[in-house]
Amino acid sequence: MGAGGAPGPTDSSEAGGVDLSHRKAEHVKLVLDRPVETRYRYWNDVELIHHSLPDFDFEEVDPRVTLLGQRLEAPLVITGMTGGYPGATQINSNLARAAAELGVAMGVGSERAAIQKGQFPASFSCVAQYPVPLKLANVGAPQLIPQADGAPALGRAEARAAVDLIGAHALAIHLNYLQEMVQPEGDRRARGVLDRIGALAAELPVLVKETGAGLSARVAEPLRDRGVRAFDVSGTGGTSFAAVEHYRALDRGAVREARVGQTFWNWGLPSPVSVLEVAPLGCPVIASGGIRSGLDIARAIALGATAAGVAGGVLRAAATSFEATRSEIAQWIHELKVAMFLSGARTVPELQHTPYVLLGETRSWVRR
Repeated sequence: MGAGGAPGPTDSSEAGGVDLSHRKAEHVKLVLDRPVETRYRYWNDVELIHHSLPDFDFEEVDPRVTLLGQRLEAPLVITGMTGGYPGATQINSNLARAAAELGVAMGVGSERAAIQKGQFPASFSCVAQYPVPLKLANVGAPQLIPQADGAPALGRAEARAAVDLIGAHALAIHLNYLQEMVQPEGDRRARGVLDRIGALAAELPVLVKETGAGLSARVAEPLRDRGVRAFDVSGTGGTSFAAVEHYRALDRGAVREARVGQTFWNWGLPSPVSVLEVAPLGCPVIASGGIRSGLDIARAIALGATAAGVAGGVLRAAATSFEATRSEIAQWIHELKVAMFLSGARTVPELQHTPYVLLGETRSWVRR
């Protein structure tokens, strides 16, 4: 699908309502500067079984995979992080250039700031300049229905504008109700969202993604039945957006919401558990939430994921330079190949069937 400009005002303007660009800048700063991780590293509970005598050379390890009809050189998705404020242009450019050179997928942060309010569309459209093999546009599920603030709901035209703005192959719709509950200005209406997602999935390739609280089969199955093609489970174990919004609420003197963020800091399904829940439904699964190395990617695929997703783990590099971004992602791909070699898996399908052991809290979750 071709790239195109967003409707509405130019980069620096604001079309009334909440200044989304300021909020997005705050999110990035908080992730970089404050402790926002959840308390437990669930991926460390997944142990791959060492294969002492591989029957192939390391150079034969082939991490290529097909996701949503697009061929990737490695099963990695840079999941939607940012956009919609001035500093995001350089971050997204660094990510897109690295993704194009290394042959991995990339999504952007919520595009509502650009498509509905005309705020800094170039911070998204810069991605269209690079031949990323799989690009994912992004809008929020709560914004698909009218909310209490009176802002118009995003519909078919806005969804297509989000896709066209970055030349995307598919549309990611993110579920972030935990985050919305902690935001002082959060959107808290949900009735009718499932049907709205289904309506968009009938017209566009749609991926549904969580934002750090995990997906269960109970949620994913009705979405699949309405035409959603893939899922990004984004479970607990990495960045907590309840924590991010806790700090924002504190800064605004929103005592109730700040306490909610503290109370629900670790709320959700662990990422490995979410993969085990959703993979049997038969749709491609992106395992994100706490992925911090190529070994974590291998662990996710062994549980049944098609690919792994990273956001917070590469944000600092992306905020530094293209060279740092490319180096970090290349390191992860190398580590993935090492894990495949040491597990006796030459290809990703073989890795999906490699033996593993579950330990710790993840094991307790699976036994529930």
